[in-house]
Amino acid sequence: MFLRTLLACLLVVTSLGAQSGDTLTLEALSHPTQKKAWSGPAGTRLEWLPDGGLLQTRRDGEKTVLSRVDPGTWETKPFLDAARLEKALEAAGAAIPKAQTALGRGGFVWNEARSAFLVDVADALYLVEAASATARCLSKTKVDEPTFSPDGAQVAFLRGNDLYRQDVATGTETRLTQGGGETVFNGRLDWVYQEEVYGRGSFRAYWWAPDSRRLAYLSLDETKVPVFTLMDDRSQPQKPLKARYPKAGDPNPTARLGVVDLAGKTTWMEDPHADQETLIVQVGWDPKGRLLASLQDRIQSWLELRAYEGTSAKVLIRESGQAWQERLPLPLWLPDGSFLWESGRTGNHHVYRHDRDGKPLSAVTAGPWDVRKVHGVTPAGQLFFDATERSPIGLDTYRIGLDGKGLTRLTSQPGTHRVRFNATYTQFLDTWSDLQTPPRQSLHGATGQSLRLIDANPATEWQALKRGRVSFQQVKTRDGFPMETLLVLPVDFDPARKYPVFQYTYSGPGAPSVRDAWSREMPWYQFLAQHGIATWICDNRSASGKGPASTTGIHRNLGAQELQDLLDGHAWLKAQGWADMDRLCLEGWSYGGFMVTYALTHSKGWKLGIAGAPVTDWSLYDSIYTERYMGLPTDNKEGYAASSVLKAAAQLSGRLLVLHGTLDDNVHPQNSIMLIDALQKAGHPTQLVLLPGSDHSPRAPQHGWARTQAMWEFLSKYL
Repeated sequence: MFLRTLLACLLVVTSLGAQSGDTLTLEALSHPTQKKAWSGPAGTRLEWLPDGGLLQTRRDGEKTVLSRVDPGTWETKPFLDAARLEKALEAAGAAIPKAQTALGRGGFVWNEARSAFLVDVADALYLVEAASATARCLSKTKVDEPTFSPDGAQVAFLRGNDLYRQDVATGTETRLTQGGGETVFNGRLDWVYQEEVYGRGSFRAYWWAPDSRRLAYLSLDETKVPVFTLMDDRSQPQKPLKARYPKAGDPNPTARLGVVDLAGKTTWMEDPHADQETLIVQVGWDPKGRLLASLQDRIQSWLELRAYEGTSAKVLIRESGQAWQERLPLPLWLPDGSFLWESGRTGNHHVYRHDRDGKPLSAVTAGPWDVRKVHGVTPAGQLFFDATERSPIGLDTYRIGLDGKGLTRLTSQPGTHRVRFNATYTQFLDTWSDLQTPPRQSLHGATGQSLRLIDANPATEWQALKRGRVSFQQVKTRDGFPMETLLVLPVDFDPARKYPVFQYTYSGPGAPSVRDAWSREMPWYQFLAQHGIATWICDNRSASGKGPASTTGIHRNLGAQELQDLLDGHAWLKAQGWADMDRLCLEGWSYGGFMVTYALTHSKGWKLGIAGAPVTDWSLYDSIYTERYMGLPTDNKEGYAASSVLKAAAQLSGRLLVLHGTLDDNVHPQNSIMLIDALQKAGHPTQLVLLPGSDHSPRAPQHGWARTQAMWEFLSKYL
């Protein structure tokens, strides 16, 4: 025991040493001031202009430079002079240092013509006219989610929890909604709608009509949603942070859909399901100004796409999943009035054509693969989209005729491509990476031919490192499902030796971790490889991303099938002969944290577990996410009990490290506290590392460093 402890201490000390040319240290991974950018420099910031040119945004010292780039010659001309831009903002009332900071952040909100943009400077909103390099202040008080109307003549924004608009020409401001307050959100999403329906990061819940004369918006009433309190203990006195958060089975916010004109008159749409609780999961307009909305029942077993005539709506499409129904994008409308609709109705996610009234016409894409994103359609009837047709762990861009013929891949190198097309689909920007290559950006023509390498990104320091061999494998489950796996072998691997294994998992439905793309975690895995530890990632079937059909086995009992799939992966690992199956560590965050704690309380497959922000009982997590997979607690008591880590805490097998941000408003720290309480009552030792002030995704430099230190100390001592 003394020798093992001594060796562990030596490992920690040497790993905290100075970085040499071909080795990694903890500091180089995540130290607040000493970490290295292993991905290379940030790529050139480019976006397409409506006329086919490119707009480049770059930093020049303290200044932000906007340039126009000719994609044919790569000739660069000033788009907006940086000094004039700063002077214009100063003349409009902004302080130069604060203007420089705001411009450096980027994230401008442009009008469709790219002739003007909005920028937030110290919580004041400014409008900048590009041609004249003039600016004016639209609002001296904080506003959120500003957007231009389609014709560029109006700017809408949120002030507090109400919706406003301002006429660009006259500066006249009009309040469009009334009654917004602590529990009523007009045009703004609440936490659960933002997190689980419309997507993390944006709280906008309003949508301009094509004619720029109306806006659709959601009004959310949280009055009945319970309040959850987090306590910020980093100061005296403490600061309570209260937020309304519906846990599984709690009242959800009630949603209404309204249309408001520019004078502030709202017309409310009828609720087609007044007899039951529903969610409004998509809102938009068709090209002729017809209001569209997608609705789902509370547990998300069906989805209806509805089109409104006046205040009433008819069903265009109704989808019902095999277990639950995922939220689907709004249609892409075609010139003849028909539309393209994405659906997982066959078990894989594909594109279908429907007539104006929703009648199915034909399948546009088909096969044992999935469409990930639809880019658009040309007037000639060519659909451009991203899909996994070549590889389930990669991403490529394709075109196909609307008749389903002529499928053509436009991206050449295996790996993951993220593309952005110009308005005519004759050129595209491609940011490509694979597992061992940081992102590179290039320009391509209509058929995929390479026109220019923009960012070579050689990442010389990364390439110079001594690294373990990396490989992908398909490993079959007990019933034959092909799971995608990733293996990073130790440096100087000797198959005759036995090696400990670090296993990462997320395991959540439709969220694969094994991808042929650059991962910010790869330096950590190679750090472990330099210390004789293999890394193994195995995507259980429900996490594989191989179509909706692959996920249904977890319905109403989260954890059970995922765990068995992970254990099936162990059978393959054991058969290789070199893996020390008595020295396995499972690590994961969020859903992955749940899987770590579930695995260690429902099996004996791992010696160690590292659980970040774990859900330890699904009755503690939010309603919309949880009920999609588990149903209501009152209707599925057995499933909630079977998936509970808290109820199985006494059966813990192995040693557990738990990490949690103290201000995590997503997976509340309550989950970890209740787990540790149950483990202590059962006599199980557990380590807890708190990240003071961190939310669900630790971003502060000190939190990343604390997390890395804690994980490595734990592995060094016990693995």
